[in-house]
Amino acid sequence: MSEGTPSEPLPPGSLLLAAPSMLDPNFMHAVVLMCDHDEAGAYGLIVNRPTAIGLGQLLSDHPLADQLVLPVHEGGPVGRDRLQFLHRRAELAEDAIALAPGVFLGGAVEELIDGLVLDRFGEQDLRVVVGYAGWGAGQLEAELAEGSWLLAAGTPELVFEAPPREGAWRRALRTLGPAAGAAEHLPPDPSWN
Repeated sequence: MSEGTPSEPLPPGSLLLAAPSMLDPNFMHAVVLMCDHDEAGAYGLIVNRPTAIGLGQLLSDHPLADQLVLPVHEGGPVGRDRLQFLHRRAELAEDAIALAPGVFLGGAVEELIDGLVLDRFGEQDLRVVVGYAGWGAGQLEAELAEGSWLLAAGTPELVFEAPPREGAWRRALRTLGPAAGAAEHLPPDPSWN
């Protein structure tokens, strides 16, 4: 189990796993993919919160988007008017930023939607996210120090293939070893036992 505060900013592509004791409804059992972390603060995307909204509903003006039933994920409580794309296929999105091996952020919306509609890649290669998780200067470091988050390496399998919601959180916890994996069965509040 990863504990303590990192001495360096977390690299892009790291995963923050909400500790079993995290009761904040915005982050309970969340898996957050870190996009940026420096002395000014941090920003990441929750990757395990699908919504009932489809991409076609959000991009109703796009001539091809209405063909897509791809679910939109809730990326966090901040900037809920901000649509972002996580994907595995950098070659299909010129402006994509590499976060981890096989995990990219951004690119031209047209290229990504055309890629889906024209079957250049499948839904398992793309995660559409609305909103993000943000921390001010020193806030994430304090939360790490108090044990609110566990650290894991980001992989395409955890970002794109893990079952949604708690399934992804439990799968990511198991990557940290037996001690952390056992925490997946703990109730968030010990008094619930």
